[in-house]
Amino acid sequence: MKKDTRKTPELPRFAVLQLSGCAGCEVSLLNASEWVERFNLVYMPLVVTAYNVPEVDVLLISGGVRNDEDLYNLRRAVKSAKKVIAVGTCAISGGVANLGNRDEVRKLFMAQSERRHLPRLLPKSQPVDAFVEVDCYLPGCPPTPELFMAALLNPPDFKTSKVVCQECGRKKLKDMRPKHLLGFQQGKVLPDICLINQGYLCLGTSTRGGCRALCTRPGHPCVGCRGPSDMLIEKDSQAWLQSIQRVFEAMTDIPPEELREALLSPQLALFLFQFSDYAGGDRPPRPKEKVL
Repeated sequence: MKKDTRKTPELPRFAVLQLSGCAGCEVSLLNASEWVERFNLVYMPLVVTAYNVPEVDVLLISGGVRNDEDLYNLRRAVKSAKKVIAVGTCAISGGVANLGNRDEVRKLFMAQSERRHLPRLLPKSQPVDAFVEVDCYLPGCPPTPELFMAALLNPPDFKTSKVVCQECGRKKLKDMRPKHLLGFQQGKVLPDICLINQGYLCLGTSTRGGCRALCTRPGHPCVGCRGPSDMLIEKDSQAWLQSIQRVFEAMTDIPPEELREALLSPQLALFLFQFSDYAGGDRPPRPKEKVL
């Protein structure tokens, strides 16, 4: 019997570089299974022990650049990668790590006299693309397993909806106009009816789709973790605030000042204000063609 000398095709190699974040994106990736037989995971501190990022076809980067160790690891890792993908809210717009930019948090940390052997904090948290070029942006907190597979495998038939509302499936009613906002976790959520019609501050009309409306379908208002839709991605904060307000003016009788106060509240600041981070400011806007 002849021995089969044909070589097994070598699988593409990918790595996951974790900067300052919570590892939620890594857990979401591990909840997907399609990549297991199609990629060779060679570096991911959560599950694969290794000191350095080896040469890879794809480098996924999660977390923000919060200290000098993050910056050193980032610059070193991208040299070994053919394609770089910024993954999740923290890597793209700061996310949870961005809370450290608040003066009172930073002062409290710096006042701790017993801290030793910790990386030096940078003046503020920075997104990945402040230091290295990014080929693709995968927003979400965390991105769903399906979105991870779309970023890694690039299936030709994969398309995301323009906004979360297109995936939600709840009905918008003309004759149901709330006069005031309900707070988070308040009231009884009616099934199949738009959350805005019920008085919830839902941002699905402005947030990019692709998440399959995992929050809004069971009754939790969208907080914008997937970032701005393509229509708003290159516009400043005033533009997207006005866009959200126009939706509520058309669907509710909620006073504009009440809505604006809620939009500026701390519970929405973590995700909603990442919208303006896409517009550029002191750097060019992120091209929407690169955002999945």
